[in-house]
Order: sequence, then C-alpha cells, then structure tokens
Amino acid sequence: MTTADDSLVPNYPQLLRLDDRGFVVVGAGQGIGRQTVHALASVGARVLCVDIDRGLAEEVAAEVDGFACAADATNAADVERLLAQARQQLGSVYGICDIVGMARWAALVDMPDEDWDWNFDMVLRHAFLLTKHGARLMTANGGGCISFVASVSGVRSSPFHGGYGAAKAGLLSLVRTAAVELATANVRVNAVVPGGTATPRLARAFGMDPDAATDGALRSPARTSDIASALLFLSSDLARHVTGHALTVDGGDLVQSPYPISEPLVSPGKEMGVTGDGEAIGAAQA
Repeated sequence: MTTADDSLVPNYPQLLRLDDRGFVVVGAGQGIGRQTVHALASVGARVLCVDIDRGLAEEVAAEVDGFACAADATNAADVERLLAQARQQLGSVYGICDIVGMARWAALVDMPDEDWDWNFDMVLRHAFLLTKHGARLMTANGGGCISFVASVSGVRSSPFHGGYGAAKAGLLSLVRTAAVELATANVRVNAVVPGGTATPRLARAFGMDPDAATDGALRSPARTSDIASALLFLSSDLARHVTGHALTVDGGDLVQSPYPISEPLVSPGKEMGVTGDGEAIGAAQA
C-alpha cells in the first residue's frame, strides 16, 4: 500500500482461474466453439461440449478430457436435456458460452419467409432458451455468467444477410435485458461482437485467410482464438463487474473513419476551416 491508497491488490492471475467450475459451450465442435472449450479448460474449468454433430462434440471433448453432448439448441426439450446432463456430469453449471449462429443470404426483397424465420432460430431462439433455463440453474447455485457471440452485422447494416443482422441486433438487446433482470441473482450476461473472423466455415465458403489484409485498423481478420480469448475474459472473475456489455473484437473495423485519411491534412500548428464560399483554408493559430 501507499500513503494515499490502502486498497487491497488482488491476485490478478488467480482471477482468471476457473478451477472446478462447470461450463457449457454450445456450438463446441469447431472454430470459435472449439477454441473456447480449450480456453476455459486451460484455466481449470470442467466443460460440457455441445454440438448438433455428436462426432464433433466427442472429438473436442476428448481433446480437453471434457464431456460431450449432441443437442439442437433451438429445441426447448434439447436445451433442458443438455442442461440436465451438465448438472449431472459437472455437478453445477457456473457458465454458458453460446457460439451458435449462421446466416442465409439473400436480398430482403427476395428472402423467403422461412429463411427469415430460420435466421432468427439460428441466431436468437437458442439464446433465449439457454438464458431462460440456464439462469435458473445458476440462480440456484448462487450466480454465474452467460456469454454469447454476436456480430458487427447486428451493429451496422448487413446487406444481403438482413435476417441474420436483425437477429444479432436482437441478441444484443436480449443481453442488455437479461443483464438487468438477472443482476440480483448474481448472473452476468455479456456478448462478444466479432468482425470478420477466419472460422473453418468461412474459410471454406469464402477462402478467408487469417493472414490476409482487411479494412480494419489492425489490417487482418480475427482468428477464432481471438474471440475465444474475449469469451474467457468475460467468463472469468476479471470481468466480475462487467454485465450487459458488448465487447467488440473486430480489429478496429467499426471505428474506421469514413474518410480516406492516412496523415494530417494540414501542418502541425495550423487549423483547417472553410470560407463562406466553401473554399478550404489553413490558417495559423492565434
């Protein structure tokens, strides 16, 4: 302590530890989900790996000595079943990381009604179900945390995948509402908001290269481990006072200037303005 500050300095590395805490990772079979399983397990968490593909769930679970469950998270009965399995195998459920989300692409004027509904099921319905049923388990255990993967498509426009973008925007609203409603139960609810991320699925579909340049300030897409790292932070006691938050992990894409400016437009010590005739001028500061 100093003469001006006698506050306790916590053991910061210990705040990252999740020893013996039970976590459910939904969408664990590949990409961000698989990396999240490894991130949580690396700091001591016991993990139930959930995927609609049983084989993938079992493969990832075997990598971390975890448990596997095949389930459709958009189905209420399956969600109740997977959480019952989690309680049985993990003892208690402290955290949920929900990675599930895909898009069907079409212009809004051409999008079939069933594709709109599919987007909302694939992005939002499982989030509601996992919050509804998962929060009940966490409340009984004295608290916990729920973390979702949203998207910059839910923050800005999402041309030709408007259903997906609208559902991701809804997910961010759900996060804020759940954070307020569950605060008294000591359940934190947050989201990670990725930009372009080189997942196995996107790499196959679009040939996305994690080392290729992009328009973001950091000039590269995220790796799946970057998103998992953010989920790990939100799941740990380092984020004990963080709830209702959307943590953007997009390499600085959203904060890019709309103007193609790479260097100062006027010399240091100058001001730039516009005359009454609309002519740009640079004048020395008084």
